[in-house]
Amino acid sequence: MPVETTPARTIDGKAFASALVSRVSAAVARLVARHGVTPGLAVVIVGEDPASQIYVRNKGERTRDAGMRSDTHRLPETTTSDQLLGLISDLNSDPGIHGILVQLPLPDHIDTDAVLAAIDPDKDVDGFHVVNAGRLAVGLPGLVPCTPLGCLMLLKDRLGDLSGLNAVVLGRSNIVGKPMAQLLLSENCTVTIAHSRTRDLPSVCRSADILVAAVGRPEMVRADWIKPGAAVIDVGINRVPSRDPVKAAAGGTRVTGDVAFEEVASVAGHITPVPGGVGPMTIACLLANTYAAACRSIGVEPDTLAA
Repeated sequence: MPVETTPARTIDGKAFASALVSRVSAAVARLVARHGVTPGLAVVIVGEDPASQIYVRNKGERTRDAGMRSDTHRLPETTTSDQLLGLISDLNSDPGIHGILVQLPLPDHIDTDAVLAAIDPDKDVDGFHVVNAGRLAVGLPGLVPCTPLGCLMLLKDRLGDLSGLNAVVLGRSNIVGKPMAQLLLSENCTVTIAHSRTRDLPSVCRSADILVAAVGRPEMVRADWIKPGAAVIDVGINRVPSRDPVKAAAGGTRVTGDVAFEEVASVAGHITPVPGGVGPMTIACLLANTYAAACRSIGVEPDTLAA
């Protein structure tokens, strides 16, 4: 007999992120009052990519709104690797800067790996440095990549204790997939990392109590991939043609995730929308990481930011 299902409860990442930012702002105010330290975030952008410019502007506004120092370094497309590395060295030694974020992608002529490796791991608020990846892997305190951290917060808020749940992470990137798996493992989930070479991928996904989709393929995950009642976290952000034929013919687009939201929502128990799900959590967690880095720079444990 077919399994009866009810529509999934949508996970409102925008509302959760707003509440998290409020808690970060309050914690920053306490840090300033007690220790005279204002967390500082430096964002570096090279070139004129329009999407990156918007992201950087939004990050700056949210950082200042949270009571933090926000420095933006806008460099021309012609900036060399050595020039960028020189700036990072200066920021590493600046005691007023506690977080450094280099906006990606960088121009092709710049060695991205060398740039990310040059950031002081204790100021690596993106959590991309190999030292922070290692800390996460062995369970030591460190700065965790913002998007997976935001996903975990949403899951724990909705599901509570994750111990014993089967989790499938669809995607194996160093930015989302691998750290997401490590975080879920640290919560005592049984974790599978699936990817393009996984045999019978739909069947693997159907085993999941928690499915995190982070592959960058629009609406790849369909309803028959989902275990009834599962929690589905959609990390994908893809631009596809508008559903309106007239708008599509004129080049109009819409934003969608890696999950076919409408049909999957009829099977899942909980699901994040795109937009409005994981996206807002990334900037909120960036602020939380910057606050934590500032605390640790003076030997103070950060206040808990749990709801």
